[in-house]
Amino acid sequence: MILFSHPTGNANVRNAALGLQRSGLLGEFWTCVCNRSDSRLDRLLPPSLSRQLRRRKYPAELEPLIRTQPFREIGRLLSSRAGLSFAVRHETGPFSVDAVYRSLDHRVSRRLRTTEFSAVYSYEDGAEFTFREAAKRNVRRFYDLPIGYWKAARKLLLEEAASEPDWAMTLIGNRDSAEKTARKDAELELADVILVASSFTKKTLETASPFRGKVVVIPYGAPCPQNIDHRAPRRDGGALKVLFVGSLQQRKGLSYLFRAIKELGNSATLTVIGTPPAVECPALTRALETARWISTCAHDEVLTEMTRHDVFVFPSLFEGFGLVLLEALAMGLPIIATAHTAAPDIIQDGVEGFIVPIRSSEAIAERLLMLHRDRDRLDAMSSAARIRATQFRWESYQKNLATAVGCSLTS
Repeated sequence: MILFSHPTGNANVRNAALGLQRSGLLGEFWTCVCNRSDSRLDRLLPPSLSRQLRRRKYPAELEPLIRTQPFREIGRLLSSRAGLSFAVRHETGPFSVDAVYRSLDHRVSRRLRTTEFSAVYSYEDGAEFTFREAAKRNVRRFYDLPIGYWKAARKLLLEEAASEPDWAMTLIGNRDSAEKTARKDAELELADVILVASSFTKKTLETASPFRGKVVVIPYGAPCPQNIDHRAPRRDGGALKVLFVGSLQQRKGLSYLFRAIKELGNSATLTVIGTPPAVECPALTRALETARWISTCAHDEVLTEMTRHDVFVFPSLFEGFGLVLLEALAMGLPIIATAHTAAPDIIQDGVEGFIVPIRSSEAIAERLLMLHRDRDRLDAMSSAARIRATQFRWESYQKNLATAVGCSLTS
């Protein structure tokens, strides 16, 4: 049986756990907060915290296997809400994301000392202590790397900071300490199997020091679009409605998107959904004033927003996958994304969307203008996008991951 851990349990984590559980491989699932189906806690909390807790509900079949370590994560949520920036400061804050990951990692490693498991399954930044304890006990170690290798990211993002200095303060990964990157390397070296979601992530591992683990690529899944009303074809010749969803940092290539939209003038409008980083960035503030900006909304609301737009643009410079790409396809949006995402794995260039170079506002603007002028092509790409999304289902991800893990355990 597998001891599985992740602090927050996002969509890909939940589906990984479900895949293992449905294959009879999951022993325990350790996370920070689980809002159980019979909990009344969210009714007693302020609305903002209640919304956060609703995101921590898990499928009923997982609940009996879930164990929690809530202190640090609750502290992080409360500190963020109260504006206590020192408490959540990158790496050093007592309730920082790093502190949350390390705390859970320590707890899971202690669990290994009291109960026998055949394997552990942990994620980047939250695996070192678990893996060290597992290695002592000759327990198999599965490492999920949701974004590319840190050294490849550091090289590219340091170049980006020099190229786009007005946006450099949003490149948070450039501030990772030597201690943190050493932990990442230790996790990688201790892993028996490394699971990644895209060929781009696998390629970034070419810059890593030698490691012995086998790398397995398993793409994520898309939501089912059946209950979402598809928008009618847009033949009115109005401005192209462009959407971006993601964290508002320059790693996502935001400056190039804003420049492309500016170049198009009245031919396109931009909606941005995402939360800005804690640091102040005047360039980002000014850019957001030129767009329709939604700082946060529930996942179902994001999907609804997708159906109200024509094109999804994701100009990321460094991305492990970009789950929003599959979500956009499922909602009928052609995508324009860089090759530093999962786009080359999930679309055919010119059919369901376009693959553009990183750092090219010109390429983004050219594709957007093409779709603005050719609404028949836009409609054809929209239909192709929805069809393509049906080939990526969370059920397939669950089965493929469980099969890879199961085969590794028996080999």
